[in-house]
Amino acid sequence: MSDASLNTIETVNAEAQFGDYFALLKPRVMVLVVFTALVGMLAAPVSLHPVVGFAAILFIAVGGGASGALNMWWEADIDRIMKRTRKRPIPSGKVERGEALALGMALAGFSVIMLWLATNWLAAALLAFTIFFYAVIYTIWLKRWTPQNIVIGGAAGAFPPMIGWAAATGTVSVESVLMFALIFMWTPPHFWALALFMKGDYHEAGVPMLTVTHGRRSTRRHILVYTCLLAPLAIGAAFTAIGGPIYLVVALIYNAIFLKGAYAIWRRDEATAEADGYKTEKQVFKHSLYYLFAHFGAILAGVLLAPYGLGAF
Repeated sequence: MSDASLNTIETVNAEAQFGDYFALLKPRVMVLVVFTALVGMLAAPVSLHPVVGFAAILFIAVGGGASGALNMWWEADIDRIMKRTRKRPIPSGKVERGEALALGMALAGFSVIMLWLATNWLAAALLAFTIFFYAVIYTIWLKRWTPQNIVIGGAAGAFPPMIGWAAATGTVSVESVLMFALIFMWTPPHFWALALFMKGDYHEAGVPMLTVTHGRRSTRRHILVYTCLLAPLAIGAAFTAIGGPIYLVVALIYNAIFLKGAYAIWRRDEATAEADGYKTEKQVFKHSLYYLFAHFGAILAGVLLAPYGLGAF
């Protein structure tokens, strides 16, 4: 990032409000972090005291927010270029980059230490590694270097259920790894569907997204391949301790829809997609948002209904 571009970005037009600083934490992403961490914690075979459980989820959320602030600090230059991000607090001139860095570092340290005190060292270590992975490995290193940025970087968003599980049990298990794998395999087709209809945003920002480096035809093939790999993993989880009949029904329905959408994306050529405004790609992206919430919601439903015989098989 050049000094000139940073100076342009750091020009603050108005006094920042509380909502501007809160926006740095990426609250929409935080919702997913909190939900999957909560499911991971409740699905664990060890129950936490409600107060301890609330504290754990709160500190995991704060850690997720810290990652978001550090991401916005580093990506301020490309956020200013891309249409979907140029209204964020830093590129819009509401918050200075230095403030975002300070906030992110402070929240990161606070969340890790407090999670350690509230639960155990493993949960805190996983949270610390997640923040580091997202802020450094993904944001600073991978995102501007390789088209595999989303594939490898997706691990950062997959850790919360493992952290929730570890907060309750102090361990990492097959079940928590399965929840991690579900998010990890879901992330690439989810973001690649977005990249297809975001047009030239990534190209203009110099981000080597798959659509930029390998083209849209290759991206469409990758979406289909990853969705085909995701489906058996997601459905197979029904026959583990975190699955059950409710989860199986949800997994069958949502993976059938996702596979159908991925196949439809694969069959389309760019001229057809552009002519109808990327309607199919937008539908698949929207479904992918529901997909993850539905699967983790089904895991949670199995936990809550286990006393009635509707838990795991």
